[in-house]
Amino acid sequence: MQQWIKEVARGKRGSRDLTYEETREAARLLVDGKATDAQIAAYFVSQRLKTETADELLAFIDTYQERTEKLRLQDSISEKVIDFAGPYTGRNSFAVTIPCSILLAANNLPSFLHGTDSLPPKYGISLREIVEELGIETDHDNESLSRIVGSTNIGFARTDRFCSPLVMLRSIREEIGVRTLMNTVEKLLNLSSAHSLMMGAYHRTAIIKIAPVFNGMSFKRVFIVQGVEGSEDLPVYRNSFIYTIKEGALDSFIVNPKDYGLFEELPEKDKLTPEEQADIINALLSGERSGYLSYYYKQLLFNTGVRYHLFGAAPNILEGINIAKEQLQSQKGLQQLQKWKRLSKTIPTTTI
Repeated sequence: MQQWIKEVARGKRGSRDLTYEETREAARLLVDGKATDAQIAAYFVSQRLKTETADELLAFIDTYQERTEKLRLQDSISEKVIDFAGPYTGRNSFAVTIPCSILLAANNLPSFLHGTDSLPPKYGISLREIVEELGIETDHDNESLSRIVGSTNIGFARTDRFCSPLVMLRSIREEIGVRTLMNTVEKLLNLSSAHSLMMGAYHRTAIIKIAPVFNGMSFKRVFIVQGVEGSEDLPVYRNSFIYTIKEGALDSFIVNPKDYGLFEELPEKDKLTPEEQADIINALLSGERSGYLSYYYKQLLFNTGVRYHLFGAAPNILEGINIAKEQLQSQKGLQQLQKWKRLSKTIPTTTI
């Protein structure tokens, strides 16, 4: 491991980018347990200072994918399922991707969410905490989770349950306390073997930097969103860029909530507990929308409408928004959540 640390840790002028194959060798030392904690920390921090290339990032993704157990979904599900890859550092703002995914699932668009207990540097509220607060069991093994996704069109996976090398790195990442390349790697392990991906990034520079990685991956269509807290969630207090990657071609467009009458200023209280998040989700799916729910209602409509359009369920965003409105009015999302909850508790869980 020392030879690769020396290459990336020579300082601003002396460090060099490793090739894909060189980085694969370094990554294999990590997953095989042949690198010490000190060496792993040194490598991660050095890469952070140097900034990893697309080839270096892809090498880590490929190596960790080899140690990742993939869900055993029917081909008919795998072809349609959408992987929503949110940040594993957690959220402080509303995780609209959860109720949005529930609405998509109710409309026969399989949606897959994943995460772990929150990580540095943010240590926000994890998706797992919110999902469990909604009454969903999350400690499922491959067989059980595959059945849940196949029956309900939605699922949540504890990623470290399916990729054990991630567990080995947690204490090191907590001790160094800074963002590492693993913050991106863990989001792109594609546990569901999805053909479609939506993920977030903080700004356009980060989006352009990560885009070449997908040339070496199996996703057929990728959407990278300039979302809230680097997530796949669009705000409704500003416009946002959405980048599309299809067959290696990168394109982008802007979405503006004002165009759909959904603009609203961000609520003063932006840091929400898991209990508050779950309460908002239950209220929205029950058809409520007034008062303090106004912002979250508009955000849910906007995000669902955009996703319906991007993933082919609506000819345009406005029509997608109208579909979402009808679902909320008829409480189809609430029915979908109840179905997911029942099945998650019926199928046995496996404790790590």
